[in-house]
Amino acid sequence: MNTPIYIIEETKLRRNLSLIAEVAAKADIEVILAFKAFALWKTFPIFREYINSTTASSLSEARLAFEEFKAPAHTYSPAYTEEEFPEIVKCSSHITFNSLSQYERFHEQAKSASLGLRVNPEYSEVSTLLYNPCAPGTRFGITADKLPEQLPADIEGFHCHTLCESGPDVFQRTLVHIEEKFAKWFPQLKWINFGGGHLMTRKDYDVELLIKIIHDFKKRYPWLKIILEPGSAFAWQTGPLVSHVVDIVEDKGIKTAILDVSFTCHMPDCLEMPYMPEVRGAEIVEMEKATEPMTYRLGGNSCLSGDFMGSWLFDHELKVGEEIIFEDMIHYTTVKTCTFNGISHPAIGMLHANGKLEILRSFGYEDYRNRMD
Repeated sequence: MNTPIYIIEETKLRRNLSLIAEVAAKADIEVILAFKAFALWKTFPIFREYINSTTASSLSEARLAFEEFKAPAHTYSPAYTEEEFPEIVKCSSHITFNSLSQYERFHEQAKSASLGLRVNPEYSEVSTLLYNPCAPGTRFGITADKLPEQLPADIEGFHCHTLCESGPDVFQRTLVHIEEKFAKWFPQLKWINFGGGHLMTRKDYDVELLIKIIHDFKKRYPWLKIILEPGSAFAWQTGPLVSHVVDIVEDKGIKTAILDVSFTCHMPDCLEMPYMPEVRGAEIVEMEKATEPMTYRLGGNSCLSGDFMGSWLFDHELKVGEEIIFEDMIHYTTVKTCTFNGISHPAIGMLHANGKLEILRSFGYEDYRNRMD
């Protein structure tokens, strides 16, 4: 294709889903899909072969669960509103409140759902503050000192999210703090949701350690149903973003290949985290080598000055029109895009197991215009 496109590969997606389903069975837990990381609803028939539920953080996500995934959502939001909450309840099997004040305001309207509270263990190993839910002053969750000795009678679960693309060793260390802070309330609960960030489909992830950690926890608290809601793990390494070189410019010896995609519009996590994505056929090099031959900064096609990353060393001189392929661009990236500058959204395609590429969605002017309608 001559236009940029996200391509999700069915074979790789099924590989991840099979592993996750196996972990869920061996550990006797429920693993559910977090829409904040992946919401390509045309793939939901495949997901339903492996999992039964999803997690939502807004009315739109809750509706997506109920209407497209065909199952009510496990819903958590930092703040529900009077206007949206009744419909959220209709679309949810579980509702978690971020604060006791939100609980007091809304719990009477949510009798049809299993209710929970988000708790904050005040411990997280996430080093990037932008992604650390337990950083000082956080707006997420209730600390142990604010909980009553006896929980409200309709509270059935705790939700605790502290990880970000983490290994089981981080979960193991975090669990010590969760138990120290909150175990005295466990006898009053039916379930505990350990949130996302369990990157069990990463190649170096110790799946057996995760299963052991959970088995040991269940021995201590056998009545608690355990829920995990990873996002990245489902779509990890399932497909690239394919872009093209549209121009090459040079300043102070630094060559920039300008692409028909944008970091700020189509790969925002690269700038937010920040992290350097893998580019097929290229090697990431230090900035001091940016002026060496066949080394290029990659620049987006928006007018934001910082819409670039670099530098990558290629094995040839880049030419206008050739493909630049960013690996692993399905999780989070596809749900965080925008149309800043009116830049068109890349198409979305699925590469089926039989090798056929199906275009799930393409975008044009009307998509940009209608956002402002």
